[in-house]
Amino acid sequence: MEWFYPVLWLVLIILFVVVEASTVQLVSIWLAVGSLAALIPAMMGASPVVQVVVFVAVSAVCLFCTRPFVKKVLSVKKVSTNADRTVGEVGLVTETIDNTLESGRIMVDGLSWKAKAADGTVLEAGTRVRVKAIQGVTLTVEQAD
Repeated sequence: MEWFYPVLWLVLIILFVVVEASTVQLVSIWLAVGSLAALIPAMMGASPVVQVVVFVAVSAVCLFCTRPFVKKVLSVKKVSTNADRTVGEVGLVTETIDNTLESGRIMVDGLSWKAKAADGTVLEAGTRVRVKAIQGVTLTVEQAD
């Protein structure tokens, strides 16, 4: 039974590395490092409790020390589209906006968009509105000053 725990930690190292390699984000690298650290006391004949404590401690330290840095460095940047430039623009209501009836269209930058009122008020055709947000193909608007 002397061989069981070192083999267990080796299997876990391999498992965590395979999981890490198959994902696009850092998920289990810290557990692989913790397993590697736990392998050392296992090879020296330490009790399973000591091995688990080493695994948990090293994994936690690695996670808490490196995760914030890694998330900052690998943060996914939002890719702006041409539609994003409509936010903040002023448009003209071409079809009365009524959130209850789920109706309404506006014209912004020469394009017709489905629209809804940010505050739920009914905005009549001909009203000037400012685009507050875009969600899918629907613009959220408010009456312009």
